[in-house]
Amino acid sequence: MAEIKNNQALSQGKKEPKTPRRGAVNEEQRREQRLMVLTPVVSMLLALIVGAVIIVCLGKNPIEGYAAMLQGSVGDLSKIGKTLERACPLIFTSLAAVFAYKCGVFNLGGEGQFIMGGCAAAYAVITFGLDGVPALLVALVMGIIFGGLWGLLPGILKITRGLNEMITTIMFNYIALYFMEFLYKNVYSDEGLPQTPAMPKSAHLVDIGPAHAGVIVAIILGIFLWYLIFRTSFGFKIRAVGLNPTAARVNGFPVRFLVLAAFVISGAVAGLGGAVELFGKTPFRLADGFGSGFGFDGVAIALIAQLNPAASIVVAIVFGMLSTGGTMMQSVIGVPTAIVDIIRGLIIIFAVAGMAMVKLPKVKAFITAMFSKDKKAEVSA
Repeated sequence: MAEIKNNQALSQGKKEPKTPRRGAVNEEQRREQRLMVLTPVVSMLLALIVGAVIIVCLGKNPIEGYAAMLQGSVGDLSKIGKTLERACPLIFTSLAAVFAYKCGVFNLGGEGQFIMGGCAAAYAVITFGLDGVPALLVALVMGIIFGGLWGLLPGILKITRGLNEMITTIMFNYIALYFMEFLYKNVYSDEGLPQTPAMPKSAHLVDIGPAHAGVIVAIILGIFLWYLIFRTSFGFKIRAVGLNPTAARVNGFPVRFLVLAAFVISGAVAGLGGAVELFGKTPFRLADGFGSGFGFDGVAIALIAQLNPAASIVVAIVFGMLSTGGTMMQSVIGVPTAIVDIIRGLIIIFAVAGMAMVKLPKVKAFITAMFSKDKKAEVSA
């Protein structure tokens, strides 16, 4: 009995280690989320400042240049329409990258899947002589199916042979590119020219306001994917596999199936973008340059948007503004359009570097200490 009493006295006298309160943990998480949201905004501002310095070094006025850029991208309804149409394919490829990355797979084949979607749409309409609304519906469905199939192939190679999806998807990009070249130069060459015949005018996407209907489709798709990823059990499983596939497997999740589904859905989104681009934007045909650069730009946009489908739409529109406004800036102040490419590259660099810095333990500790000092100052005041 005496020994029990002594042990009780010791246990009462010993101080238990302090654990962080739940409210403090939640506050820290909210603070980190706010910083992650601010990071892309700050990155864009820094990129514009560096771009302004470069413009000054060229002997031009950056304020006048940026004003011309805004005028050229959102100056009136027609320019807003061009900006949205330029952003439309970027929305599709960025959404494709977001969905794949959420499952922990790195789909760098958005460009190839985009191209194959356009090729399948053109093949179906030209081969079967379709016209009108049926031609458009068949084209969109074919774009979804063949884009998904082009995403399925590297997925199968990954889950069966363990091949790195970054390498295989890049390889499939080149296969898609040369397959498209074979189509428009040999199979469906328009009177010997290196291009396919134009898609039937009656099958073009209708204009809604200043832009074609494909922009609305892209925005609705982005909202749907956000809901699917963050508000459904399927999306929870996708995110769980992306965070820790081993833990997901132990908890009974079909990891291999989910990885394959992520590849297929990602490819289908990009393939739909290819069909929309073909039937929504001039010249309404396959030719050299179709889909060029959209895949890797989509990956960059997905990273800047921190793998959030809704944020990807916003970032894609910003990239569209830079593309359409760059031409006006060049004509007004006489700087090369490469300035816009530099600014876009700087946004990517600053955004990725900023997101990495926010997650560093020392940076987290510094921010926590700074906020705690501010709170103490408010209490003392």
